[in-house]
Amino acid sequence: MAPAQLPQELYLNRELSWIRFNQRVLAQALNPRTPLLEQAKFSAIFSNNLDEFFMVRVASLQSQLHAGVQTLSEDGRTPRQQLEEIRQQLEPLLQQQQDHYRGRFKASLAEQGILLLDYEQLSRKQKDWANSYFQTSVFPVLTPLAVDPAHPFPFISNLSLNIAVTIRDPNTRQRQFARIKIPQKNLPRFVSIPPELHGGRTPQPLFMGLPLEQLVAFNLQRLFPGMLIEGHHFFRVTRDADLELRELEADDLMQALEQGLRKRRMGGEVVRLEVADEMPQELVEQLMRGMEVDDFDVFRINGPLGLDDLMGLLAIEAPQLKDAPFRGRTPLQLRTTQSSQLEDGSLQYQDFESIFRVIRRGDVLLHHPFDLFSTSVEEFVNQAADDPHVLAIKMTLYRVSKNSPIIAALIRAAENGKQVMTLVELKARFDEDNNIQWARQLERAGVHVVYGVLGLKTHTKITLVVRREQEKLKGYCHIGTGNYNSKTSSLYTDLGILSCNEELVDDLVDLFNYLTGFSKQKEFRRLLVAPVTLRRRMKELIQREINNARSGKPAAIKAKMNALVDPDIIALLYEASQAGVSIDLVVRGMCSLRPGMGGISNNIRVISVIGRLLEHSRLFWFANAGEPELFLGSADWMPRNLDRRVEAVVPVLNPNLCVQLEWLMQLYLDDQQAWLMQPNGTYVVRNPEAEGPLAQRELMELWSLRNAPGEVPARLASIPGAAATVAPCDPGASDPTTTGQNDPADQPVG
Repeated sequence: MAPAQLPQELYLNRELSWIRFNQRVLAQALNPRTPLLEQAKFSAIFSNNLDEFFMVRVASLQSQLHAGVQTLSEDGRTPRQQLEEIRQQLEPLLQQQQDHYRGRFKASLAEQGILLLDYEQLSRKQKDWANSYFQTSVFPVLTPLAVDPAHPFPFISNLSLNIAVTIRDPNTRQRQFARIKIPQKNLPRFVSIPPELHGGRTPQPLFMGLPLEQLVAFNLQRLFPGMLIEGHHFFRVTRDADLELRELEADDLMQALEQGLRKRRMGGEVVRLEVADEMPQELVEQLMRGMEVDDFDVFRINGPLGLDDLMGLLAIEAPQLKDAPFRGRTPLQLRTTQSSQLEDGSLQYQDFESIFRVIRRGDVLLHHPFDLFSTSVEEFVNQAADDPHVLAIKMTLYRVSKNSPIIAALIRAAENGKQVMTLVELKARFDEDNNIQWARQLERAGVHVVYGVLGLKTHTKITLVVRREQEKLKGYCHIGTGNYNSKTSSLYTDLGILSCNEELVDDLVDLFNYLTGFSKQKEFRRLLVAPVTLRRRMKELIQREINNARSGKPAAIKAKMNALVDPDIIALLYEASQAGVSIDLVVRGMCSLRPGMGGISNNIRVISVIGRLLEHSRLFWFANAGEPELFLGSADWMPRNLDRRVEAVVPVLNPNLCVQLEWLMQLYLDDQQAWLMQPNGTYVVRNPEAEGPLAQRELMELWSLRNAPGEVPARLASIPGAAATVAPCDPGASDPTTTGQNDPADQPVG
C-alpha cells in the first residue's frame, strides 16, 4: 500500500503536541489534590523532560535552521516557525511553574514543617553554621574562572548551574567578570540545617534547607578576597546532546559511540541559556557573546533555575506528604500456598518451584508494577540461569538498571556453562554509557554480546529460554512492552506475556537470528516485527475494520500507546472513522491526530492518562467482526518505531488473557480524570471533581485485594482473571494437573 497523503491541516505538530503532554505533567504539580512532595516530583519531571526536549528536539530544529533547511514539517511549518511557536507555548508554562514554587508550594511546605529558606531569612546562628559549612564542604571544590584578555571565556558544561559574578579591582577600578559553577551534582541542592539550629520552633520542623547556590553567592568574598563584589546572577546552559553516529563508516560501533559520548560530555552547541530574570542586559549580552547564543535562545526565569533538583525533596521523611506506598504482588499463577508477612502486614506469596511448569499450563499475563517484576520476569531469568536443563538464554537489553539482577543472572548462567546471548542496544539515548559498561561486563563473563542491526535501534523486549525436556528441546519466552529494568518496573506500567507457544518460540528463534546474523527474514508466523512486517500488518488490521464497517459488520479499534504521530497510520484512522469504525485511543504523550472533527474524525476519541505511574504499555485491540484480536508489544505508532527500530508485537492467543486485557483497556477508557483531547490539540480533564474510577488507583486497590489469602474477595468476583484461570498454551502441552517432582518434563535427562 502506498503512503496516504495527509493534508497539513489534519496533522498536529509533534513538537507542540509534546509540549502539551509536558503541560499535563505540570498540571499534576499544580493540582492541590496532589500530595505536596509529589508536587515537587512532578515539577522536577516537567523540568527534566524539558531539558531532554531542548537537548534533542529543539537542537535538531536549530541545526536545520542554521543549515538553511527549509523542509516543512508534516503540518507545514518551517524550522523557524516551529521554534517560535515552541517558545510562545513554553513561556507561560515556565511562569506557572515558578509561580507555583515561589507561592503556594513553599508556603504549604512551611505549614507542614518543611522550610526552604533564602539565605537572608536565616538567623545569625544559622548563618554562622552555613558559612562554616561553606568553608569546609563547598569552598574547596569551587573554581572561580575569570574572563579577561589573558583568560578566554570558559567552557560552560551542559545543564550546569552557574553564577556570573561582576567584581571591581579597588585599586584600578577596573570591572571584571568571573564564572563559578555550582557543584549540585556532588552536593545536595538544598543544604540541610541541623535540627539543633531550628530555633526552638514548635512543632519541630521536619526539614530546614537553604539553596546551595545562595550559600555560594553570599560567600563570594571568600573566593575573591580584596576585590569588590558588585553583583551576582545565576544562569544555566543546555547544549545539543544528540549523538550522530555514522555506523556505516564505523569499524567499531562501541569505540565510535564512546567518542560520541565524550563529545556529548564536552557539549555541543548551546541551545538554551536560562538567566535569572533580574540579570542586567549588559551581562546577558556578555554571556551570549561568550557562548555564541542568539537572543532567541535566552530564557529569563523569574525564580530558581534547574527545578529538576526538586526530586531530592522526596528523600525527606514525611510519608503524610507523599503517595501511600504501593508494592505489587507475585502474579496469581506463580503463587503457592506458602506465604510470609511483610512489614506492612500484607502477605507475600512464594513462587512455584518451577516457573517452566507454570508456563506449560498456560500463558501468563504480567502487568507491572501491579505484578512484581522481581517475582515474575526476574524469577524467569533466574530460574533459567540455575536450571540444569536449560541450555541457552537469549535476551535483548535496551535500558537496564544499575546493580541489575538480570545482568547478574545472565553472568551466572554463562558461568554455569549455558549458551548466553544478549543484544545490548548501545544507542539507547542517554543510557549509552551505562550500556557500554554492561556490555563489557557481560563479555568478560563469557556472554555473547552483539550490538544490533546496522542502521536500526533494537527496541524490542524479548527473552528466549531453550530447555531440554524428555530428549527434546522446548522453548519458553517473555515478550513485553517495557525494559528489563528493575527500577523503572516499579514506576512504569507495562505488560508482558510468558509463553511456550511453539509458533511464538519459533518466531523468536528467527528474530534472534535476524538480530545476530545475516538473516533477511521476511515473514513471521505470529509476531509482528518492525521494520519487516509490523507497519504492513497494522495497516491491514485497520483496513479490515474499514471493510467490516462498510459491510455492516461490527467494527471498532481500541489502542493504548505512548505516542501517535505516524502520518500514514493517522490517515488510515481518519478513513476508518469516516467508514463508521468506532475508535478509542489512550495516548499518553504526543498525538498528531485531530479527534472529533465532523465528517473526518467524529468517530475517534483520544484520552491521555497522566498519574502517579508512567503509562508505558502498548495494547492494540481490533473488533474483527465480533471475533476480537488483541496485541501487545514494544512499538508506538511512530515512524521511528515502525521503520527505524527493531520492534516486536505479539498477538494474545489465550482467550482468558484477552478478556482480562479488554477489561483493562476499558478501565483506562472510563478513567474520569483522564485528559480528553480536543480537535485543536488542546486537552481538558474529563471530570476534575471525580473521585473515580481512576484507572491507576483502581488497579492498586484491586491488586492489594488479590493478595488476600483464601477465597477471591467479592469485589474481585467479576474482574477477569481474578481467579487466575489459564488455558494450555499449546495443543499437547504438559498436563495442567501435573505438579511437583512428578512432572516428567522436569526429570533428569539420560
